[in-house]
Amino acid sequence: MVQPSFAERSLIYHKDYLTNGRVLVSKALNISNSQVLTEDGHSISYDYLVIATGHDDSLPKTRSHRLQEYKTEHEEIRSANSILIVGGGPTGVELAAEIAVDFPEKKITLVHEGSRLLEFIGPKAADKTLEWLKSRRVDVKLRQSIDLNSSSEESKTYVTSSGETIKADCLFMCTGKPPASAWLRETVLKDSIDGMGRLKVDDNLRVKGFNNIFAIGDIIDLKVMKQGYLAQKQAAIAAKNLKVLMSGGKEYKMAIYKPSSTKVIVSLGRHDAVAQFPLTTLIGLVPGLIKSKDLFVGKTRKQLGLDPKIVDH
Repeated sequence: MVQPSFAERSLIYHKDYLTNGRVLVSKALNISNSQVLTEDGHSISYDYLVIATGHDDSLPKTRSHRLQEYKTEHEEIRSANSILIVGGGPTGVELAAEIAVDFPEKKITLVHEGSRLLEFIGPKAADKTLEWLKSRRVDVKLRQSIDLNSSSEESKTYVTSSGETIKADCLFMCTGKPPASAWLRETVLKDSIDGMGRLKVDDNLRVKGFNNIFAIGDIIDLKVMKQGYLAQKQAAIAAKNLKVLMSGGKEYKMAIYKPSSTKVIVSLGRHDAVAQFPLTTLIGLVPGLIKSKDLFVGKTRKQLGLDPKIVDH
């Protein structure tokens, strides 16, 4: 949203890389032991099924509508004098950093209810990130939240949990979204969902209680960070295990998903980033060279067999 032209390269049609498959755009409503029922009335039979619904987010369905949403938000940022961001996870931090770099004249306030930013990584990386944001004049308020019921978008006034009033021309909510699993509670998988709404999986990434249903990504209950590159690793394990089963192989030949050591890179504007590796934490241009310039979009496009530089239409 800070750089709309970048979105055009990052929004990819599934049909462009799933060249040997069928893409059906519809909401899934129900799952039986052998079929998936969709909102538009399709009943799709399956021998094996993979659940990868991620988190619950009401995004526009079409690429053009998604791009228009980004452009609208970009115009809101450009025209605003003050911006309030709620949520100090990777999304909120990266958004605050990009705005601070591209629009240094704007007043940016970041409110986070936790005791430190980026709570899923170590305190050293979080402290370095806080210092970086403060050096760019981002006002970071920790241990606070925004009471939307006591706030007014019309008057552009927002009240924190400590009673402080914040004036902001636009608001971006970057708090975590729940897993997109509510619909699964009425399906055959209803007993495989934990108290947090996540699907319980075994070491082979099969949903517990089912031999032919796998799950990957944000929706699973494994204690790993919910990041794209980890979801890709899970997808590779699930694909390998599907090949074993579909070829009649023995279950002991199936691959086991082993969470790796923590490796996190959070972009800070166009050139900098904070990176946490197993043995060290870095901030600045060096980790920025790894992610910030391209945000791994080119790498992802290349992995999908697409030109990393061409914009799809």
